[in-house]
Amino acid sequence: MAVAALRHEPQLKTFYATMHVTRVEEWFVEAESAEEARELLLSGAGHRSGGIGECIHAEVEQIAGQNA
Repeated sequence: MAVAALRHEPQLKTFYATMHVTRVEEWFVEAESAEEARELLLSGAGHRSGGIGECIHAEVEQIAGQNA
């Protein structure tokens, strides 16, 4: 029992990260043709349907400890 009392649990630290995340999202726009719809969506028009999409890529750019 004395050995168990001497065993220390690892001290967890908080780390913050800057990440680049690519997601797939579903959007819609009203247009007369597929070409017009593509142009409108690329220009920022349209509406997202549903919530945030599935993450397809994530890359950690920076990481720093809690005291940094």
